Amino acid sequence: MNFVDRVLKWLEIPINIMMWGGLIAGFLMMMHVTVDVTGRTVFNHPFAGTTEIVSGWYMVAAAYLPWAWIARSDGHILVDLFTRAASPRVLAILDVLVKLLTIAWVSVFTWQTFIRAVQQTRAGEVWEAAGGFIPIWPSRWMLPLAGGLMVLYLVLRVVSDIGHHSHRLGTPKVEQV
Repeated sequence: MNFVDRVLKWLEIPINIMMWGGLIAGFLMMMHVTVDVTGRTVFNHPFAGTTEIVSGWYMVAAAYLPWAWIARSDGHILVDLFTRAASPRVLAILDVLVKLLTIAWVSVFTWQTFIRAVQQTRAGEVWEAAGGFIPIWPSRWMLPLAGGLMVLYLVLRVVSDIGHHSHRLGTPKVEQV
């Protein structure tokens, strides 16, 4: 196992942690909304700040933290209508190109969300909720964290894929004598 494959294996730990973070956030969101709806309908007393906490924390975590896990498990949407008859070489090249395009897009996303997270951290961003304020600036860091981990994973996957499938990509194999 080469260095890149070892790093990819090691990255499974933070990737799984972030996936579990997203799952836990989704569960907490369901419980929080259930308590709010029950309080509002049964006791005529809603749970204060539910909308702000759900949209500012739970939804962000549930939507973005699993990104690297999705990339690792190749869980993104695939449409193979035009590639069903493609050769293994063409499929390998397309796979690398899609990963490179994803790296480019997610890198821009990560950079922009990093800039915004710094701005909102400096400003101490809060959202007003019934009876107080909810700090939101820490949740801003989930986006560049999730995007950065996804980019790192995909860059290493491209390097690994090129190394493991160089014969499919048309790169000549070097034989040792």
